[in-house]
Amino acid sequence: IENENSTVVTEFILVGLTQSRNIQLLVFVLVFIFYLIILPGNFLIILTIRSDPGLTAPLYFFLGNLAFLDASYSFIVAPRMLVDFLSEKKVISYRGCITQLFFLHFLGGGEMLLLVVMAFDRYIAICRPLHYSTVMNPRACYALLLALWLGGFVHSIIQVALILRLPFCGPNRLDNFFCDVPQVIKLACTDTFVVELLMVFNSGLLTLICFLGLLASYAVILCHVRGSASEGKSKALSTCTTHIIIILLMFGPAIFIYTRPFRALPADKVVSLFHTVIFPLMNPVIYTLRNQEVKTSIRRILSRHVVC
Repeated sequence: IENENSTVVTEFILVGLTQSRNIQLLVFVLVFIFYLIILPGNFLIILTIRSDPGLTAPLYFFLGNLAFLDASYSFIVAPRMLVDFLSEKKVISYRGCITQLFFLHFLGGGEMLLLVVMAFDRYIAICRPLHYSTVMNPRACYALLLALWLGGFVHSIIQVALILRLPFCGPNRLDNFFCDVPQVIKLACTDTFVVELLMVFNSGLLTLICFLGLLASYAVILCHVRGSASEGKSKALSTCTTHIIIILLMFGPAIFIYTRPFRALPADKVVSLFHTVIFPLMNPVIYTLRNQEVKTSIRRILSRHVVC
């Protein structure tokens, strides 16, 4: 692929998660089993929310979208990683690398904004309950959903545009098991200081601001809940605690990866594995295990199919 930005590299060689064959096989088995168990659980959550008339509240609407985003996100990296574990040569084309990078940040940015929307939903439901049905009406929910998808697209297209302007003319060994901004930038045949700053601002700073904002919003919600004497106090506390757990799982690795200068650390690949494969599949399941209404609905659907 040779064009005006002097890119002559046509493919990248992925170094992989580890060079140890035994560790590769162990991770392959563990991830494959985890994938087979948890991924159907995500689709079961989506099916349950779509089919149960009792789960029509905005909370469940956004939970269904969280399950969809997380399941889609896990398809970007995990399947190829599993195939590469069984391959001697791990190669990805230049276009394939850019495509993987685009969808990684498109869905990741969308999920980050979805968690912000879910925090807003909980704030209105708990702190402004009388206005909840007016503010979080179906039209507003779909508008927020459209906005987060658009926000994820804008975030990702900026990343890709900056990468496409870089010349890749020599080294093509990518020190990771998938294509991501920090590793791809290192292979450019030019000074990338300004681009790195722009990337940190677009990914790292945005992630950190959203994370701190979410923690602050849930602190306000929890203070409001603790000061109230309503019957739904324990349920509200459980819901908010679950949201905070998901926020920590989503934002913790992202902050570690994107808010510092692009220098390799020994923990990078392990953190990336949890960030791109493990945590995305776990988020909706963690939420469901702490939500009685969804658990009851899932049991009802499963028992119906068992009887049939």
